[in-house]
Amino acid sequence: MNTFLITLGVIGLVIAAMAIGVMFGRKPIAGSCGGLGAVGGDCEFGCKKPCAKREARMKATAEAATDTRQ
Repeated sequence: MNTFLITLGVIGLVIAAMAIGVMFGRKPIAGSCGGLGAVGGDCEFGCKKPCAKREARMKATAEAATDTRQ
């Protein structure tokens, strides 16, 4: 029972710390692509502008596809 109460207290403190951070103007936790609201963009995960690493990977894939067709 003590373990449960300690765990519950720690989780409560973490949630309270996150809430205080949001109240003091920090941005809330968000996904890299903006979450499910951004679905429908060019990226397969909904990103309107993918990061440089993903953009390079997409370009390499496209080039490999055109090389095999020639």
